[in-house]
Amino acid sequence: MKSKIFVIDDDEKLNDLLQNYLSKFGYHVVTFTNPRIGLDKINHELPDLIILDVMMPEMDGFTACKEIRKAHSIPVILLTARGDVTDRIVGLELGADDYLPKPFEPRELVARIQTILRRTMQGNLKQGVLKSGRFEVYPDMHIIKLDNNELDLSSLEYEALYLFIRKKGSVLSRDNIMENLRGIDWSAFDRSIDILVSRLRQKLNDNPKNPVFIKTIRSSGYKFLDHEE
Repeated sequence: MKSKIFVIDDDEKLNDLLQNYLSKFGYHVVTFTNPRIGLDKINHELPDLIILDVMMPEMDGFTACKEIRKAHSIPVILLTARGDVTDRIVGLELGADDYLPKPFEPRELVARIQTILRRTMQGNLKQGVLKSGRFEVYPDMHIIKLDNNELDLSSLEYEALYLFIRKKGSVLSRDNIMENLRGIDWSAFDRSIDILVSRLRQKLNDNPKNPVFIKTIRSSGYKFLDHEE
């Protein structure tokens, strides 16, 4: 079955280009110039990945991403007009999985898509439930539960938390985390891993000053506890 990709961008020429180009790689591509129509279709058709432009007149990509994250963990790639670091930081804070500054090479976009979908499919392979302390991981469904309550995680947040749970008790440097979470240009700015960890802390209601789960190890990285320390 072909992976379904939604492209939401008010640039019709770019939409046509991406639809034609991505179709050559076996993707079923549906494009929208109106973000509100695109959001409505997402709720009914559930694509495998969404490519979302930041600069749109009726609704910017940040607002659209925020709306998507209210109900779905579908991977989102943001297209940023200037490659502005602030845009990238805001995008990650809202739960985007990757970003690509315009103009870009279509082949690079394909590589990002392939990496993200490969990561998602690997997570969807049938595997047993992993239980660790207060957490339960269901890799076949891409779900993590805390105290038997399902966490609302983006695909990148899921992968990061799954990594922390598997490596519980070990100190993970930012380089370790980057190495394990491929698919995003982490080197573009140093704060990207910190933003991701901050989002996880919010989802876990974890106070960084008195952490129960994710402890900052000065000059080293992060350590996952899953118990008081």
